[in-house]
Amino acid sequence: MKEIILFLAQIVDFFHDALMAMSQAFGLNMTDKELHFWIIGILGIISFLCIDRLFHAVSQYSITVLSFIYTFTMVLVFVFALEIQQGVTGSGNMEFDDAAIGIVGFFAFLGVYTLIRLIAFGLKKWINRRKSISS
Repeated sequence: MKEIILFLAQIVDFFHDALMAMSQAFGLNMTDKELHFWIIGILGIISFLCIDRLFHAVSQYSITVLSFIYTFTMVLVFVFALEIQQGVTGSGNMEFDDAAIGIVGFFAFLGVYTLIRLIAFGLKKWINRRKSISS
């Protein structure tokens, strides 16, 4: 896990340095904060526009799908933040397998929840059908 994060940090650092060099080459001489303002701002608004379109399309069919996407994103952020925190503080081992098993745990509990919902839905439909037949 530590190696993956260090590798990703190297990639981000490469692009950061390249963008800083480009800003200087074009005479913009941006500070680190200005670069972050523009890059994160632009990437953020592009992401927002794409995700907004996607969510509007999906919401026509199921709000539950949106709930899943949002929750899964939160779980991913939390899992990797936890692993990074363990690596920084030394309070545990920073391993990709720990992150992966945490995500598997989310899917396991989601599967149980989905099964319960399906059973409840089936029972409700069965009861309503029995009521309409006896009426």
